[in-house]
Amino acid sequence: MHSPDIQLNYLIEQQWPTAQAGGHFFTLPGLSGQSVRIDSGQGSLLARRAPGSPIPFVDRQREYRLLNKLQASQLAPRPLGWREPWLLLPWITGEVLSDAEFSQQREAVVALLQRLHQQPLTGYRLSLTPLLQRYWQLCQQKHWRWQRRLQRLAKVGEPRPLRLAPIHMDVHAGNLIMTDAGLRLIDWEYAADGDVALELAAICAVNPAQQQEWIATYAEATQLIPAVLQRQIQQWQPWLQVLMASWYQLRAEQSQDDTLEQLARASWQDL
Repeated sequence: MHSPDIQLNYLIEQQWPTAQAGGHFFTLPGLSGQSVRIDSGQGSLLARRAPGSPIPFVDRQREYRLLNKLQASQLAPRPLGWREPWLLLPWITGEVLSDAEFSQQREAVVALLQRLHQQPLTGYRLSLTPLLQRYWQLCQQKHWRWQRRLQRLAKVGEPRPLRLAPIHMDVHAGNLIMTDAGLRLIDWEYAADGDVALELAAICAVNPAQQQEWIATYAEATQLIPAVLQRQIQQWQPWLQVLMASWYQLRAEQSQDDTLEQLARASWQDL
């Protein structure tokens, strides 16, 4: 089987040296870059291409190395190979959670996060100050609310971590797969070492109605005082608001997607 991409072909042949022609390539939907499912008689693989336009912190080589560091935990998929611009991974078979199932599986999701947050540091520290500055540099449209908030955050400085640990930073229903062996997290491109409270703040940002339940469940599992965790989450929320708005703005400009443009406008208005 052959892909029109020479680098991807090389990675596939390393995994399937005897693969014959007749395999199938399926382009998958996604906002950060092109992903391809590869099916043959020998199984299925997932190939993740580096984004054609730069997205701050998204680096397939870094992702490959970070996933290797997490292999002992059995939480992350085992990276099969990296060759610019492709990262090759096993295909994880299962069902993507719905939003309702995500809420129902809160304790199981927290158990996954607890295990992840107990792993040794990866060496890839997430610092939001330079990350937000990079978004500012890449975007063409620079909203005045954005500049004002960046200046304010830079003056205050990032919160001191409550607990520094490997964090996924993109935990939502679409990135959780229910497999025969239980829940699995996918899409680790934003993973790094960061504050566990920032991880919880990101989850609460997309589940505001259930924020207290997420905080209580995580605090109980990790022996944190809920009020302390909530206070730390509140300190991260202004940073997270700007990060999300910056991401929407950049991706809207890169993709010319109407939905992303609407989300970007709404995010700046929320500020």
